[in-house]
Amino acid sequence: MDLFILRHAEAGKSLPARAKDAERSLTAEGKEELEDVARALSRLKIRPDHIISSPLKRARETANEVAKALKERGKVEIWDELKPEGSKQELYARLSKLKPESVVLCVGHEPYLTQMINEVMGHQGTPRIVLRKSGLTRLSIKAFSPKVEGELRWLLTPRLLKRMS
Repeated sequence: MDLFILRHAEAGKSLPARAKDAERSLTAEGKEELEDVARALSRLKIRPDHIISSPLKRARETANEVAKALKERGKVEIWDELKPEGSKQELYARLSKLKPESVVLCVGHEPYLTQMINEVMGHQGTPRIVLRKSGLTRLSIKAFSPKVEGELRWLLTPRLLKRMS
């Protein structure tokens, strides 16, 4: 499986109330940066079979903008497993049910995504790879069972994506 992981774009300041925090929108700067990311994805000719997003507003907005740029409108799936407090094991189980040759784009949050990337690479402990806002990784997943296993193909920072757009 080709698994692309995209951290949501810049959003407003964190809010102490979890319910209100879930509805934080992207900032104007975040939307502008996301346009560059979406153009870069289009230039890279990435054609996901599935675009999967956390249900939090900032992730949904990010996923919808990417889907629009890739002409994949209406293709965004919302998975609770991508919430910041979601279960990565449940996410892996659900991903394992997709076709092995699938191209999947997941949009979510930190520190969940960094932990996920490092788990796929077989690294435990302090993360070696950290995903910045609007950052993108490409992972090649070899197995989901008995544990997730794969390799990092590339990591693109927002600055590199902007240069590519």
